[in-house]
Amino acid sequence: MPRRSVAISLNSAPLLAEEIGSMASTVPDRYLEAEVMSADPLKLVWLLYRGAIEAVRSARRHLAHGAIRERSRQIAKAWEILLELAVSLNREQGGEISQRLAGLYSYMQGRLIEANTRQIDAPLEEVETLLVSLSEAWQTAASGYE
Repeated sequence: MPRRSVAISLNSAPLLAEEIGSMASTVPDRYLEAEVMSADPLKLVWLLYRGAIEAVRSARRHLAHGAIRERSRQIAKAWEILLELAVSLNREQGGEISQRLAGLYSYMQGRLIEANTRQIDAPLEEVETLLVSLSEAWQTAASGYE
């Protein structure tokens, strides 16, 4: 099957790898760094979704335990990943899909800010649900390009 163009132009592999590389002090971290450096753009997007989901789940755990600093750090991490996903959209080729994704990413960023400022779980739960849905849809769509 010929490869088709996707609505994402991901030039962030070096940025993501640099961020992960600065944390790569354990074997799992080094494995993740290697995974990022060898990934194609489709897999990089999935890795970003996975990172955002993990950050939101971690923020929810920290919120439940009253760990304010860690909760805020994880929310900021998820917010930055969503920013990277938004910046990586190819709006020329992606058309309406990339416009809708940009709007959804922006909405989720707002919900993350709300969760952090109001210290409530509902927005985090909503963002987690949306990210899981996007990740599953991305995996399904990406499997058609392999």
